[in-house]
Amino acid sequence: MSTARNAHHPVAPIFLERWSPRAFDGSVIPDADLMTIFEAARWAPSSFNYQPWRLLYAKREDADWERFLDLLIPFNRSWAQSASVLIYFLSDTQMEMTPGALNPSHSHSFDTGAAWAYLALQATMLGYHAHGMVGVDFDRARSELKVPDRYRFEAAAVIGRIADKSTLDEKLQAREVPSDRKPVAEFAFRGEWPSA
Repeated sequence: MSTARNAHHPVAPIFLERWSPRAFDGSVIPDADLMTIFEAARWAPSSFNYQPWRLLYAKREDADWERFLDLLIPFNRSWAQSASVLIYFLSDTQMEMTPGALNPSHSHSFDTGAAWAYLALQATMLGYHAHGMVGVDFDRARSELKVPDRYRFEAAAVIGRIADKSTLDEKLQAREVPSDRKPVAEFAFRGEWPSA
């Protein structure tokens, strides 16, 4: 895919090709492709190799599809309903390094974010797009999906094949382009925190 994005420093093209569209074509994703995407998440780095991420998902042809969609805020549901898969990302806030001994995990969210990034990049490599979101009724989702208290809801994401932006309402069509990013100098500081 050709985009107007330009890196300020050399990076692999996949980082510029990955973006978060809202227009999806509603096609069914084969299980083999989805398992490859999940396999990429499996290999994300994590503290103590604990791998705290958990993914709950429904494919559009599943009986759970509408139930999963209903947990999104109305705005996100309006466009996510055309995706192929809806995933809820959770992280284990506790580490059980020895049976029965729980300790708080400092990096559960960080590690689960790494799994999401691997997943999103693998989806792009297979010709899909993934769009993460936090517009979720998390309290309802916890209850509806029977998630134990020790797991934190991090985000939701959809995966699918991109469709023409004309499938979206006019307001969203204007936003359906790959976004730019802040330059490195705005977020990477050598040494201590920068003075104002």
